[in-house]
Amino acid sequence: MDPRDTVFITAAALGRRIAGGAPLSVLAVRNPRLPEHATAPRIPGAVDIDLPGELAAPGGGTRGSRPLPTIEALQRDAIRWGLRPEVPVVLYDHDRCLTAARGWWVLRWAGLAQVLLLDGGFPAWTAAGLPVATIPGAPPPGAVTLSPGHMPVLDADAAAAMARDGVLLDTRIRGNYIGGAVAPGQPPRGHIPGSISAPAADALTEAGTFLDAETLRHLFGALGADGARPLGVTCGAGISAAHGVAALASIGVTAAMFPGSWSAWSADPARPVAVGGRPG
Repeated sequence: MDPRDTVFITAAALGRRIAGGAPLSVLAVRNPRLPEHATAPRIPGAVDIDLPGELAAPGGGTRGSRPLPTIEALQRDAIRWGLRPEVPVVLYDHDRCLTAARGWWVLRWAGLAQVLLLDGGFPAWTAAGLPVATIPGAPPPGAVTLSPGHMPVLDADAAAAMARDGVLLDTRIRGNYIGGAVAPGQPPRGHIPGSISAPAADALTEAGTFLDAETLRHLFGALGADGARPLGVTCGAGISAAHGVAALASIGVTAAMFPGSWSAWSADPARPVAVGGRPG
């Protein structure tokens, strides 16, 4: 099987599955606590999931802003979302998978094998002329059993070692990677020494879909991220890093993720900070 087909699904393919009545769980990564999200257009039957409240645990300090959720909390939410181990899950957002990828990664980390991202997100769905709804899906309770550790994870020490001995990509926007002066009392800006700038958006077309496999191979290969050396991905708080892991997985390259990322690293005054456009 093409590795891309184990990570992404196109809007047309998803529309055919839904129209054909195939068993499927569709999850919309958004903030259901916001009133405007309650009636915003969505894929029919999609269940809202909350990134900060359900795909992360409360953060702070060296835990980072978006620590991984506990497996107990995630399983409770997954049952409410209607997930079942034999039923594929498709996640989407309104922002080019830049947040939905966190859900993809968390569910893969928790042991679900059939998890896909809607390539291009909700804009790709509407561009294909597919039907929309305004009422969130309300499936019957699921029956999934989750367990942690099915995706490789880095902590701060492992991220430092990866930057030194392997390849550590930083998927934040270039300005955050470069860093610079901050106000007194604010966390430092910059990057983990040795990490390489690889903004998540570079892996996307202008339309917001992921680049084709050949282009992705050239993109990541130029950064040394071709799978020949140990590979990790970091970002600000474990969101866009998941997007990078997904893009790499779509070309058959496995990468570990640092969930705490810069929010955890910068909270520790003992951690060195590199500033500027070079890895350092």
